[in-house]
Amino acid sequence: MSCSLVEFCRFQDIRAVRDFLFPLLREESDGKLANWEEDDWGAWNETDTKEPEEEESTQKPSRDYWLQDCVLSLSPTNDLMVIAREQKAVFLVPKWKTSEKGKEEIQYAVGWSGSLNAEDGECVSSSLCIPLASQKRSSTGRPDWTCIVIGFTSGCVRFYTENGVLLLAQLLNEDPVLQLKCRTYEIPRHPGVTEQHEELSILYPAAIVTIDGFSLFQSLRACRNQVARASGNENIQPPPLAYKKWGLLDVDTIVDHASVGIMALSPFDQMKTASVLGGFNASVKSSPPAMSQYITVGANPFTGFFYALEGSTQPLLSHVALAVASKLTSALFNAASGWLGWKSKHEEEPVQKQKPKVEPATPLAVRFGLPDSRRHGESICLSPCNTLAAVTDDFGRVLLLDVGRGLAIRMWKGYRDAQVGWIQMTEDLHERETEKVTFSPLGTPQGPCRVAQFLVIYAPRRGIMEVWSTQQGPRVGAFNVGKHCRLLYPGYKIMGLNNVTSQGWHPQTYQICLVDPVSGSVKTINVPFHLALSDKKSERAKDMHLVKKLASLLKVKTLNHEVLEAEVKEVLLDIKYPATKKQALESILASDRLLLSSLTNITQTLTDTLKSQDLESVDEGLLQLCAHKLKLLHLYASVNKLNSLGAQLDASLSDNELAKILRLDEREFEKLQTLLRNYKQQTTRANVQFADDKDCILPVKTFLDYLECEQETIHVKKIGDDELVVLGRFFFWKCLCGECCADDICQTLESAGLSPQLLLSLLLNVWLSKEREVLDKLQSICCLYTILSLLSEMKVAIDETWDIQSVSPWWQQMRTACIQSENSGASLLSAHIGHSVAVNVANKMAEKKFPESVSIPDTETLTDSWEALSLDMEHWKLLLKQLEDCLILQTLLHSRVSRKNAGVLPVQAEALCKLSVKKLLEGGKGGVADSVAKWVFKQDFSPALLKMAQQRKDPENSEDSLQIGDVLLQDPEAQMAVEGILVLLNLAYQQFPCSLQLDVLHAHCCWEYVVQWNKDPEEAHFLLRSVEHLKYIINAHVQFGIALMMWNTFIVKRFSAAAYLMEKVGKAPKDRLCRRDVGMSDTAMTSFLGCCCDLFQILMEADIHCDEMQAPLLDTEDVWMSVEGPTSIVEIALEQKHIHYPLVEHHSVLSSMLYGIMRFSLKSVKPLTLFDNKGKNAFFKDLSSIQLLPSGDMDPNLVCLRQQFLLKVVSAAVHVQHQAQNPSSAAEETPAVLAGKDLDWPALAVEVAQHLQVNEDVIRRHFVCELYSYGIDHLGEEAILQVHDKEVLASQLLVLTGQRLSYALLHTQTKEGMELLARLPPTLCTWLKAMDPQDLKNTEVSIGTTGKLVDKVIELLPENHGQYGLALHLIEAVEAMSPS
Repeated sequence: MSCSLVEFCRFQDIRAVRDFLFPLLREESDGKLANWEEDDWGAWNETDTKEPEEEESTQKPSRDYWLQDCVLSLSPTNDLMVIAREQKAVFLVPKWKTSEKGKEEIQYAVGWSGSLNAEDGECVSSSLCIPLASQKRSSTGRPDWTCIVIGFTSGCVRFYTENGVLLLAQLLNEDPVLQLKCRTYEIPRHPGVTEQHEELSILYPAAIVTIDGFSLFQSLRACRNQVARASGNENIQPPPLAYKKWGLLDVDTIVDHASVGIMALSPFDQMKTASVLGGFNASVKSSPPAMSQYITVGANPFTGFFYALEGSTQPLLSHVALAVASKLTSALFNAASGWLGWKSKHEEEPVQKQKPKVEPATPLAVRFGLPDSRRHGESICLSPCNTLAAVTDDFGRVLLLDVGRGLAIRMWKGYRDAQVGWIQMTEDLHERETEKVTFSPLGTPQGPCRVAQFLVIYAPRRGIMEVWSTQQGPRVGAFNVGKHCRLLYPGYKIMGLNNVTSQGWHPQTYQICLVDPVSGSVKTINVPFHLALSDKKSERAKDMHLVKKLASLLKVKTLNHEVLEAEVKEVLLDIKYPATKKQALESILASDRLLLSSLTNITQTLTDTLKSQDLESVDEGLLQLCAHKLKLLHLYASVNKLNSLGAQLDASLSDNELAKILRLDEREFEKLQTLLRNYKQQTTRANVQFADDKDCILPVKTFLDYLECEQETIHVKKIGDDELVVLGRFFFWKCLCGECCADDICQTLESAGLSPQLLLSLLLNVWLSKEREVLDKLQSICCLYTILSLLSEMKVAIDETWDIQSVSPWWQQMRTACIQSENSGASLLSAHIGHSVAVNVANKMAEKKFPESVSIPDTETLTDSWEALSLDMEHWKLLLKQLEDCLILQTLLHSRVSRKNAGVLPVQAEALCKLSVKKLLEGGKGGVADSVAKWVFKQDFSPALLKMAQQRKDPENSEDSLQIGDVLLQDPEAQMAVEGILVLLNLAYQQFPCSLQLDVLHAHCCWEYVVQWNKDPEEAHFLLRSVEHLKYIINAHVQFGIALMMWNTFIVKRFSAAAYLMEKVGKAPKDRLCRRDVGMSDTAMTSFLGCCCDLFQILMEADIHCDEMQAPLLDTEDVWMSVEGPTSIVEIALEQKHIHYPLVEHHSVLSSMLYGIMRFSLKSVKPLTLFDNKGKNAFFKDLSSIQLLPSGDMDPNLVCLRQQFLLKVVSAAVHVQHQAQNPSSAAEETPAVLAGKDLDWPALAVEVAQHLQVNEDVIRRHFVCELYSYGIDHLGEEAILQVHDKEVLASQLLVLTGQRLSYALLHTQTKEGMELLARLPPTLCTWLKAMDPQDLKNTEVSIGTTGKLVDKVIELLPENHGQYGLALHLIEAVEAMSPS
């Protein structure tokens, strides 16, 4: 094992963090994207494209190296990361997310981001994430919460929660905070080591402040509780902070520091120090004093050592300034101020008025240092055991200091801007060699745990990270990591523990990590302990060297396998450690270079070597591993040898012989062959399959990976289904093909220790997976029968004490496999074979139990024997019937019709899931119908085809063409495919008379189509087809329930959105608005509203017919009575509540109005305005609720608006009708006509007028006038019959006649017209001149047609009418104008 760089976390969106902290980088990167959002893109020339590239190249380093300019800190428990810059900060928390590859991984997500509570001009200079221990006894070792400590350039230190809530702020010195460091409690490794207390140290340019950890812990808990209570008026004063402040003297510049902690001098060092400081006559105390040691790095001296005597000064008590008055003003207000960029005046004024008192520092002089006037220190990092420290300088050196002696003991060169950290590893006692174990008085036979320290150096300029063994050890690892990373080394763990509470805590902490902003990953380093040992003293290092040598040997390609075997054997025997030897043996067995004989020889040699040694020194686990691997190798060799014989043992059998094996008569076997033939034909057409390798080759290493030994038996590991098929194929496929002796294989496998149950599972796996080969060669039935019989005769297969009147676990295992398999053809065949073998086995057991039945052929004993088999046989018969049904259904679902001219949507092109008996049993009562409905949707069959399949008993009687979807199939090939589908569908109806009842099937098809439409509302065809299936439902109760469910689940939200959108825009909305508010295009919304009209009509008719018929009884086939699962759609439909009929009628009127607006693109119409307040409030409510609806006489103004709307609809409908008859006369673009038959809009307008209290006769008269205005006189004559007030209509038609004659006489300006006009009576001339022909929609009408209109007017007008004489004059004028 060697050093490894392991990724343990990733950033969810590191770019968002960068853009928040560096807005300029965000503007530069998004500048080009912003241009795409502008309306005027401008001209793109060469100069425009070159400038951004140059700018990007100059800014590339700053984009990659932005993390170097940030203050970064990570909690040692990996539960929080802080990235800060200037006055902004981002708190990142780890969360489990699904990666792009579908794997679960930890990702850092933004937990809080915003501006910190900083004063003007101050910026973040240092930060720490300190996890605080939980005080609960039930704690599992995770921290209770994590406190974020941030130091500012103003000297203020602020403490925050994970949510960015400010807990407290302290100003202990007015100089900028240079560095924050923390020390937490560690259990002393040796009795002589001084116990260190927890503390937080704050470095200033000329002072160090150390805050007692216990005092800080209590204060933070109190402040957090205050925030949790959020009591703004009641401030509970937390305990004061106990701290010490030392003024560092005799030092020019301080950049970083390390607080070593309390140390006690040895007697010799005590006397030496006293002599140096006090001279020859200095007095020496009897006990050495305790001192706190501090080390600083900077300039003059380069490294300074300070010692503060314990008890020489009393700790200072700081008044804790509560920074939060309430939860609202802290969390919400600070977050808002951070994002919006403004601060509260209420926060600024108290800070300015009440400046905290700053205590003076206690002077502390430097005792000694490393004087180097030219060298300037940059950072110092203390080792975990406080004995060593790594220092970096501006010369690109890394120095290793001995903290106790104050000496530099090692130096590394060429590491400019280096970042350093430490890793401490503990020896695993179980890895020591067992041969050299000696008794140790310390309690463990292997001796105490040894600890090794490694120094990690990251050189950003070289983009390399190295791991060095200390003190004088070599480099043990190096990684290329890039030039833009940050190395994080917290140097502490969890605060709040002591020598009692830390005993049961084992928190998972990270000693060091590397943050890569480019790849967005966070990595840690794993260093094995043995790398700290020298090669001369480390047997483990020698073993690892041999393992590497062995790996290189196994990679070399060689033709001399004997030489390779000898070299591998020699290396393996030279390895000392049992664990390493086990690892080497596993790598040998996993190699592809060695032959089977070599693997066997190597394993046998190692086994013999171990047995020849002393039993006490031999590792039992290794010896057992060798024995197990040898057993598996011998088994592999035996099976491989039998498979390689290639003997042809079976001969082809006739159909009668196969039927006899399956215990079927001729008719049953012929039916089985027909079903399998149809199934094979459809599955072969549906799926593309590739030829498999017939040699059944399984590599040795794969075989060893799949199997494991346990005592005398062999088990299969937890592997996937594909691996089980591969293993079963290796064992049984040659036997199933008749190329190997089944008896020999079964005997070999049984003697090796494989259980019959395991062999049965492997056999069925390979049989069911090889369905295509099995169906191609039915002769394999005999082979499976033979193998299954041999397995059933094994000792532990069927228990001899088993009562044959109960269910056999052996056969139940086989039935379960058939039930779960999705290969229906192979499952049905295996079930028939299993049933036949089960009968034979049961008969033999009955003969053993009743031997007299063999000698005395008595019919009663034979009957008793069959009665004893009845329970297990009933399970077989039930399974065979279920598998037959499943096979027929699967055959139907695989069938399809290829439509060459019709496009197939991607949703309909997706393959259906395969069925199994288990899926049908768990699919509920509607599972079968739901599967067929999905197939109908994929094929887009019309509802008529489903009905046709049930009515057609004879497939020979077919029509000329069959409708599938909206395509008429005239292709003979497609026609034959439809004929076959009709036969399969009819067979499915016979097999499932209850589950595939037509009403049930149409209900599921309707629901499937509307579900698919809801996923993609743009496909209006799906909703049209759903409504079409709904109309085919005969039973009103089912039809009513499905329609109501469609409305409540899918329709009402989009319907209300469409109504409100039209009300808002006051016209038919454009495509963009429809997509935004309703989620579909304007064309799709028009079709949607038309379907809503049909849906309401179906709902009202079904509600009426429910009183005339009974609800259906939903039965289930006897074979499928045990079905369980979700409730059927039909069952849910039958449970729907009754509707309030007037409310549905009210919605139906609105749907007709909305459909008319969209169909004809009407303008200046607000549909909801046409209803009063009661009518508006009743819309879109539950249709089963009682709502207040409009009643009584309506406001005349509202009725007038309704009448105008209906007249608009009628005019638009006639206009579309005229354009349909005269396509060339269309002068402007008209709305697209929907697929299918359009509505009778005039009749619908009259019907709606009844509900809107509008005079229907006005609508009818307007319709007649519009027809004559467009020159459609023949339809106008028919429409006149519907008008009641013929006299008013005659007056309106008289005006139309006058407009036609006025256009013919006055606007054509012909000579004949002028002469005729002069001969007309003056009254008529005056009247004609008053007419405006521009109101006519069609002026190209013949005089003869106009004459018929005048005759119709004379017929409708009474003689005493005031305009009757004028009509008579019109007759004369028309006769005069008519050509002779």
